[in-house]
Amino acid sequence: MISFANVSKTFKRHKVLDGITLSIETGERVALVGSNGAGKTTLIRCLLGEYLHEGEVTVGGLDPKANRKAVLARVGFVPQIPPPLKMPVGELVNFAAAVCDSDPERIIAMMRSLGLDWDMVRSRPFVKLSGGMKQKTLIAVALGRDADLLIMDEPAANLDPEARHIFFQQLHDRKDRAVMLITSHRLDEVASLVNRVVEMDQGKVALDDRVADDVEMTAKLDCTVRLTRPEPAFAKAMADWRFVSEDGGVSWNGALNGPDRLRFLGVLARYAGLVAGIEMK
Repeated sequence: MISFANVSKTFKRHKVLDGITLSIETGERVALVGSNGAGKTTLIRCLLGEYLHEGEVTVGGLDPKANRKAVLARVGFVPQIPPPLKMPVGELVNFAAAVCDSDPERIIAMMRSLGLDWDMVRSRPFVKLSGGMKQKTLIAVALGRDADLLIMDEPAANLDPEARHIFFQQLHDRKDRAVMLITSHRLDEVASLVNRVVEMDQGKVALDDRVADDVEMTAKLDCTVRLTRPEPAFAKAMADWRFVSEDGGVSWNGALNGPDRLRFLGVLARYAGLVAGIEMK
């Protein structure tokens, strides 16, 4: 579905992409990882037809530069940093739907499923929304249409646990009929969502490998964490995950979305000296 053939891009004599050759097929969920300056964003912008470059990029056989409208109609894009759009949310939804001849009601329904109060936000400028509300709006715009190419930059970072579960369900429903390209600085943040990892370094592909795909995105895990002693900072962290304690803060119980398990373990790692035991099932 997506093909990069010997793609290079130079800015002011600095080669940001250096002969990238990749092929990504429908059903693949790819983690595009690498440090700042590795070339991830430039590669995405070439894919979206925003840059001139050497080599060839095609999406479904189409050049995204020459056929930008047709290609963008197939793309759902969730940036890590929301754009500073001053237009009201209702106007943004109508515009996004019109780009791909989609029904704005589908986007609105997706916003509601993610926990947004449509009647409250529709007249508010997008730029005035909270971080979580912006993220939910952008995800709804991306998923509330017939996009078969999903490009997401750490898309669930600002979502509450219930919205994350709905989001993972939506990805699961699309996993066999779409390409998902998920960019991140850290593999552990996205590893549970993907079945292929492409690591970039200095404009080249440093690693291209398949990864275990053993936990469904819709899975729920019952989790118990036991501490050596209560700790207020840990209690605050667990409240963000909606975990509860019935014994004064020594044992904590809650439910995890399957794709969140590595992210959750990353949080626990900050309190490694306190953790006496962890159970997930």
